[in-house]
Amino acid sequence: MTLRTAAKPKKCKSCRVEFMPARALQSVCGPKCATTLALKTKDKREAQAKSAERKATRAAREKIKTRGEHLLELQVAVNAYVRLRDAADPCISCDRPATWDGQWHASHYRSVGSNPGWRFNLFNIHRSCSICNAWKSGNLTEYRPRLIAKIGLERVEMLERESPVRKYDIEYLKRLKRIFREKARRIKKLQDRGLRSARDVQQTAGLPETLFPVHEEWLLPSFAETEDDSPSGF
Repeated sequence: MTLRTAAKPKKCKSCRVEFMPARALQSVCGPKCATTLALKTKDKREAQAKSAERKATRAAREKIKTRGEHLLELQVAVNAYVRLRDAADPCISCDRPATWDGQWHASHYRSVGSNPGWRFNLFNIHRSCSICNAWKSGNLTEYRPRLIAKIGLERVEMLERESPVRKYDIEYLKRLKRIFREKARRIKKLQDRGLRSARDVQQTAGLPETLFPVHEEWLLPSFAETEDDSPSGF
């Protein structure tokens, strides 16, 4: 003879109220909660299906992107990082203060067209007001002396020399995008928490020719939550 175990109270999966189940597999307290749970389950499955579809679409689009598209996306990521890095600085080409409420750009001292080898070099890109960058072509007459004050004459003269053009492959461009998006995310998080000012961002070492040597293995720098004494604040 088999003895039946007395039913134990359960929490309804829908309303979370405790109830006494009439059946062993009963998970809701009544018909109303059963309907609600079924609708929630349906919505969840539909959301998961849509998420999977979006992921598949993104993956398909990623596969057909050209090298030029990856270059543009990397430039967006680098520019976003530079604007955060220089958030406490005035415009590199004029006297507009960091508190100016207009649009801020990331301005190249050596333009991509004139010297593409410096395109992603952090010494070559600085926060600028949209007026100087867009309407005055960078306002280079004022840009140069301010850049010398910021990074030193030796580095400015380095930028004024021709740089060998490096044709990065797509995988390298994608890696740089991930790096700079993560760098920007970390800096923004620390700045929002008041743990890091814009001028505390660590300076990247070893930039005589380009941002990073093509075949060098490198990792994201660790951002200590302490003040960095780097004079140029990169």
